[in-house]
Amino acid sequence: MSAISGLMRVMEKAARKAGQRLRRDFGEVEHLQVSRKGPSDFVSKADQAAERTIWEELKVARPGWGFLFEEAGEIDPNPDMPRWIVDPLDGTTNFLHGIPHFAVSIAVQEPRLDGKGWGDVVAGLVYQPITDESYWAEKNRGAWLQDRRLRVSSRRHLDESLVATGIPFANRGDPEEWSKIYAALAPQVAGIRRFGSAALDLAWVAAGRYEGFWEQDLATWDTAAGCLLVREAGGFVTDWRGVSHPICEKQVLAGNDGLHSRLHKILAQALR
Repeated sequence: MSAISGLMRVMEKAARKAGQRLRRDFGEVEHLQVSRKGPSDFVSKADQAAERTIWEELKVARPGWGFLFEEAGEIDPNPDMPRWIVDPLDGTTNFLHGIPHFAVSIAVQEPRLDGKGWGDVVAGLVYQPITDESYWAEKNRGAWLQDRRLRVSSRRHLDESLVATGIPFANRGDPEEWSKIYAALAPQVAGIRRFGSAALDLAWVAAGRYEGFWEQDLATWDTAAGCLLVREAGGFVTDWRGVSHPICEKQVLAGNDGLHSRLHKILAQALR
C-alpha cells in the first residue's frame, strides 16, 4: 500500500465532508429547492453547499492556492501557485432524479514553469458518496481505490470489452458525430453504458470496470481528476486525434493500454 500523502488526506477530508451533506440531501431529494441554470443543466442547493464546504476546507489547508469551480468559476487565481479544480457534484441530473450515481471530483493542477498557463495535474480524487468509494491518484505514485492499487483492465479483445460514453443532450455535444462513433463501435464490443457521471466513468476505467470511455463537450472539472486516475492506473487518455493533454475535456477518449489505440482507430475511421 502506498502511504497517503498529506495533500491527499486534505483532499479526501474535504470530499468526505461534502459527501456527508450530499448523502443527507439525496435522502431528501424530493424536497430540494432547485433552480434552472440552463437546458437540462440544473444546480441545486445541495450542489452549492457541497462546493462551499470544499472551498472552506481546502482554503484553510493550502492558503494561497487558487480555485476553479463548476459553479463559482475561478476564485483567487495565483499563477505562481497550484490551483484546485473542483466539481462538487458530478452527476447533478442523476442526483436530482434520485439516481444514486454521482461523485465529488477534486484535482490539483500545477502552473507551467514558463508562467504561461497551467501544466500537469499532480493529484486527483473522485469520491462516490453513496458507495463510500474513494478513488485517488498522485503523479508517479499510482492510482488507488481506498488502499487497493488500481490497474486498468487486462482485456485485449473488443468483443469482451465494456465501453462507457456520454450521449449528447440539450444542445451539448454533436449527436451526428456521436452516432457515427456508436455505429462503428457498438457491433464490436460486449456493451456500451451511459451512466451520467464522467468523473466516475474515468475512475471506473482506472479500476478496470470499463475497458474504455469516450465523450465530448466536457469541462475541466469533469475530467481533471479522472484523467490522472486512468494514466496512473496504466491507461491512456487523448482527444479524438490521439493527442494527450494535461486535461482532456472537449474530446475525451480513455482506454486500457491494450485497446486505446484500437478504439482511437475505430473512432478516427468513423469520423472521416
